[in-house]
Amino acid sequence: MPVPKRKKSRSKRDMRRSHHHLKMPNISFCPQCHEPVLPHHVCMNCGTYKGKAITKKEEG
Repeated sequence: MPVPKRKKSRSKRDMRRSHHHLKMPNISFCPQCHEPVLPHHVCMNCGTYKGKAITKKEEG
């Protein structure tokens, strides 16, 4: 089984981990109700996508 010949330094270890962070999602706003919505998703507040009604919002 391969084993590293030398110990990785803290600097090299942390440079490798520099891309392991979480990224904030891109949030756009619905043109109808101006609520935050993920891109390419149906608005959960008013049920529209690209200006067309996809689902009906039920009151209750």
